[in-house]
Amino acid sequence: MTSPFSKIAALFPGQGSHALGMGLDIAAQYGAAAEVFAQGQQVLPALGEVIEHGPLQELTLTANQQPALVLASVAAYRAWYARTGLIPFAAAGHSLGEYSALVASGALSLADALRLTHKRGKLMQQAVAVGEGAMVAIMGDAGAVQEVCSGIEGVQPANYNTPSQTVISGQKAAVEQAVTELKARGLKAVPLKVSAPFHCPLMQPAAEGLAPDLQAVPLEPMQFPVIANVTAQPVSDSAQVPDLLTQQITASVQWVKSVEHLREMGTELFVEFGPGTVLAGLVKKIAPEVRVVNVGTAQQVAEFGNWEV
Repeated sequence: MTSPFSKIAALFPGQGSHALGMGLDIAAQYGAAAEVFAQGQQVLPALGEVIEHGPLQELTLTANQQPALVLASVAAYRAWYARTGLIPFAAAGHSLGEYSALVASGALSLADALRLTHKRGKLMQQAVAVGEGAMVAIMGDAGAVQEVCSGIEGVQPANYNTPSQTVISGQKAAVEQAVTELKARGLKAVPLKVSAPFHCPLMQPAAEGLAPDLQAVPLEPMQFPVIANVTAQPVSDSAQVPDLLTQQITASVQWVKSVEHLREMGTELFVEFGPGTVLAGLVKKIAPEVRVVNVGTAQQVAEFGNWEV
């Protein structure tokens, strides 16, 4: 396929984009995606059953949801590549999605990504006792969020999602104090139903638990750079990946800067691979002028290339 866009950036979603049956229609119609699910069956034998039949509560468990999203996202990407032959010039993934992006780039094997994210999910769930932490989405100026969090120990910005949406994370009491101060400044707060406070220092035990696995995993040369969540800078040397993925567990996700950097690099089309449209929505709020399409169903794979849409 010939594309009118010479610079396509691939995006991969993180937790919260999951859905029962995700990716199965693509696997039914595209051999490349079927191979992804077959490999997933070999690595994590119960995962395919949970994706197909649930229950949703089981799929939502962090240790299942993380590898399941990698599986569905990579399946969509490989089906798209098999159909179009197009290669992105860069990629980025939101939190967990960074693993999917690294698989797409060739740095990380699918099997290793599934093993790592399964363990990552378990470790993140175990790091903090239920009820001790919290995450809240704050609607309003990100600068105000940063300022308030810097004055309260035990809470920090976890995800800079858009210029007007920042998720904060940390110890429950500290998060509640930050919310009170931010509301007093006129900002809105929406508590998130999450199983643990991600992307904050409370996740340090998970980072320490996963670090040896990340250091030991075999890595290959990257076909294209991946924007790191921690730095919002492109990574072209796979040797940097283990340290960045370790830091990512406790550090803020710099999504706004990541998208802005991709724009500065000349991105002409963003393509979100995998279930849901969360990242497409965030990108539109960060850079309203850009073109974004979703490839998360067999129909969307087939329709890609209708450049008028």
